[in-house]
This record gives sequence, structure tokens and C-alpha cells, in this order.
Amino acid sequence: MNTLYKVVETQTVTDETLEKIINTWVAEGWTLDSIRFAMSEASRRPAMAFVLFVRQNGAGEEGEDADVS
Repeated sequence: MNTLYKVVETQTVTDETLEKIINTWVAEGWTLDSIRFAMSEASRRPAMAFVLFVRQNGAGEEGEDADVS
């Protein structure tokens, strides 16, 4: 079995947005792997977030995509 990866990028870094992204993709069979934040020098808040998910090949359609931002 191959491991598939899903990366979801968001420029709206709020708890509500991150919860929506995580809940949407976990419901699709993906497992949350990590969240990476891109910081801006002008602010202490993250400018972007990349939410990474994994799953084993065969758990669903390869190449699925949905816009949750």
C-alpha cells in the first residue's frame, strides 16, 4: 500500500477555519498529520497555514479535491 498525502493551504488562519478544514478532510477518510504556519515579519500572527493529511492508498479515490476555504 502507498501512502497518499493531502495539503490544504489557507490564508485565513483562525480556529474556525482550521477546524472546518480538519473536520472536512477527516470525514473524507484522511488523517491529520501536521499543521505548518508561515509567519509574516510584520505580524505575530501566521500569514498562512498548510494543513497536511495522510491516508493509505485504497481508502478512497485518488486525486479527490474540494475547496473548504
